Amino acid sequence: MLKADFIPHSRPVLSNEELNKNADSFYDLMKTRRTVRHFSKRKVSKSVIETIIKTASTAPSGANKQPWTFAVISSPEMKQKIREAAEKEETQNYNGRMSDEWLEDLKVFGTDANKPFLEEAPHLIAVFKKAYELTPEGKKKNYYVNESVGLAAGFLIAAIHQAGLCSLTHTPSPMNFLEKILNRPVNERAVLLIPVGYPAEDAEVPALEKKSIDDVAVWY
Repeated sequence: MLKADFIPHSRPVLSNEELNKNADSFYDLMKTRRTVRHFSKRKVSKSVIETIIKTASTAPSGANKQPWTFAVISSPEMKQKIREAAEKEETQNYNGRMSDEWLEDLKVFGTDANKPFLEEAPHLIAVFKKAYELTPEGKKKNYYVNESVGLAAGFLIAAIHQAGLCSLTHTPSPMNFLEKILNRPVNERAVLLIPVGYPAEDAEVPALEKKSIDDVAVWY
């Protein structure tokens, strides 16, 4: 096996003061990120979405296989098909698939099977994981696929927010309708459906609090 070429690492070494400034700045930005369910129909350029996806693709992945595809849906007709299919699954979720405890936990958010944001947002980004690669020589393994795609999705959401847009992580389970509607190859599985755009002028979000550092971190 050929050894990978290596290049010098170019990340500058910063002082502790600079590190704190950068960390605080990014935290201040990210703590304003909120899940939005009401979108403006204001257009967002293709170039912005492309750069956001390029940023997501800088995420680490098992053996650098980058086992993901980001499918961008902007066509009104395609968004309508996706909404209809998603709402069909969600209707079953809210009427039998979800446990009573789950439904109770969702009450505070006022969600239901109706998903107008799937048509309102100018773009939908469907995130697919590649269970394996399809090559002329046959199937090739990918490694740590779920972990790799999860990292890329996190980068994607952060990039969307940093650009000045809003998003929603939508997971209508099961999601195989996306593979059929978008005619994705057999090695791809839908993981997330993310509407992206500007918030509607009257958009509201729940008044939530995140867990404290003491609740989420343990020091040894």
